[in-house]
Amino acid sequence: MRVHFDQSADAIYFRLDDSSIIESEEVKPGIILDFNERSEVVGIEILNVGKRVPAAILKQMHFEVA
Repeated sequence: MRVHFDQSADAIYFRLDDSSIIESEEVKPGIILDFNERSEVVGIEILNVGKRVPAAILKQMHFEVA
């Protein structure tokens, strides 16, 4: 998985795998899912991140593995 934060666009993108994106759908305002040919979610984009998450939290990433 890759995570990309574009500060100028105020967007964060989570790429779950490298399969080709066939279709995208905005499921809620500012939340876009990318789908592959098997209709699996392979990417998640969140727009207006600065309005959703405090800036201090965006500067650090924590991962939990169960």
